[in-house]
Amino acid sequence: MAARDAIAAAALNWHNVIVRINPVETVHFEFDMSLLRSVPVRMVMVPKAESSDMISRVDRSLDKKCALLPQIETVKSLFALQDILHAERVDRVAFGHLDFALDLGSSIDKDALLLARSQIVLHSRYADKPPPIDSVTAEFHDTDTVSAEAKEAKNLGFGGKLIIHPAQELPVKRGFAPSPADIVWAESVVQIVEKCGSGALAADGSMTDRPNEIRARHIIERAGTIS
Repeated sequence: MAARDAIAAAALNWHNVIVRINPVETVHFEFDMSLLRSVPVRMVMVPKAESSDMISRVDRSLDKKCALLPQIETVKSLFALQDILHAERVDRVAFGHLDFALDLGSSIDKDALLLARSQIVLHSRYADKPPPIDSVTAEFHDTDTVSAEAKEAKNLGFGGKLIIHPAQELPVKRGFAPSPADIVWAESVVQIVEKCGSGALAADGSMTDRPNEIRARHIIERAGTIS
């Protein structure tokens, strides 16, 4: 109740706001929907999303065109991933590793959940959706861990990471930013291509081809966006 009142009273820039509702099966769901129908929300995070029917229920309850961000937090949701990704108004998905590990009965460390994370990335790409968002880092004052886990998420193919505290914002940006070595490599590839043209080229003992050129341009673009 207090959270709903705070949202209703806050002066928010709704272009930058995602509201995480209570799970569909809880008693709080309809109260959440009542609030969101009265505010100009643009995106809603759906926890413990396990089917397209669940997504459709949220969509119908909102009675407005909102993008939906389902959270993959149970084994059932992982096996229903293609169904969820193709549901109406789903923008992309986010991983919730703490609840997922609890449902699975596994450890929460990266090795135990590597397969699940990889499947979420692969299924998102197969469904032609934007890269998914990785789960939180619980140790929010340990900025080195936050940056390291953000970098691991980026390397797996995630497009972002959930945070639970403002202190995590910069460490996550650092983790997703290209490294100085990546930027130097990318700039050298682009220079070679612009000098010699696209195609398979040999430079400094390694091959530069079209996929490397595209990757290099993505790195330079991302470096400019994050900086």
